[in-house]
Amino acid sequence: MSNVNIKPLADRVLVQPAAAEEKTASGLYIPDTAKEKPQRGTVVAVGNGKKDEPLTVKVGDTVLYGKYSGTELSVDGNDYLIMRESDIFAIL
Repeated sequence: MSNVNIKPLADRVLVQPAAAEEKTASGLYIPDTAKEKPQRGTVVAVGNGKKDEPLTVKVGDTVLYGKYSGTELSVDGNDYLIMRESDIFAIL
């Protein structure tokens, strides 16, 4: 897990996406152009939540989110997504 100096605000969560699958279950390697965007990742930072809605995810949780959720950003060569907690479907 990386140590990042970004503090999300309100109900936002900073997620480090899992690496895209390199090969299929049958052992075939997937070229970069055909790789699916990952839909799971690890929470690396959380906001304080809203006044009446505390956050349920915490740093270190592995989460499942929508395919096009969040805003991509890159910090010190690492890729992250920042999204609202409501864009997260489940904690794995």
